[in-house]
Amino acid sequence: MGRTFENRRLQILKRGNRDSKAFTRASRQISIAVRAGGTDPDGNSVLRRWIQNARAVNMPKDRIQAAIDKAAGVGDTAAYQEVLYEGYGPHGIAMLVSTATDNPTRTVANLRFTFKKENGNLGSTGSVSFMFDQFGMFRLDPEGLDRDELELELIDHSLEAIVDGMDDDGKSQLVLRCTRENFGTLQAGLEAKKIAVVSSGFEWVAKTTTELGEAESEAVLRLIDRLEQDDDVSEVFHNLE
Repeated sequence: MGRTFENRRLQILKRGNRDSKAFTRASRQISIAVRAGGTDPDGNSVLRRWIQNARAVNMPKDRIQAAIDKAAGVGDTAAYQEVLYEGYGPHGIAMLVSTATDNPTRTVANLRFTFKKENGNLGSTGSVSFMFDQFGMFRLDPEGLDRDELELELIDHSLEAIVDGMDDDGKSQLVLRCTRENFGTLQAGLEAKKIAVVSSGFEWVAKTTTELGEAESEAVLRLIDRLEQDDDVSEVFHNLE
């Protein structure tokens, strides 16, 4: 279903408070990065990446700086951590839910309720992650880029694949993938060639996908929608085709 799935997903997942949630999640990731590596983006590649991602969702510069200051202990602060949860959605669709939370007890309770409400089940660690591979990911604006030329330029910088993607507004993007271990190598290659990156990070890609009918797929999308409305949830990965 590929692009058709993405178009239907965008129609179902429209939310008026999308920007607010995107800013909240970006702030939490910035907080985690600052606590791990300090406040200087030049010396903290993870922080640099999350600032880049915050700009990709149009987060104002003053809010980005406020998130950095807060994580550094200027004003009230909370200690966020990244936690990955696993489960099954309707019709046996495997799901990984990436979160950034300051209260895992609250988060797991909310996720368990949401899964149950939409005919799914929250599983234990390792219950579905073996069905996915984790990749480094870089999203690019395809305008002005030659896909074949780009692939040739970056193959020596550990590029694994280039696939089609979309942003939250339905605009086309190129998604570059590499192994997790080679994230820094591909990042350095992009920077050396002055190729602008819209956003980057890590994503879980299903080893095999499951195709469902329209009604069954929409049941899965409803669960994804409910999960993504939770402020603790950063991203949802699944094996629905």
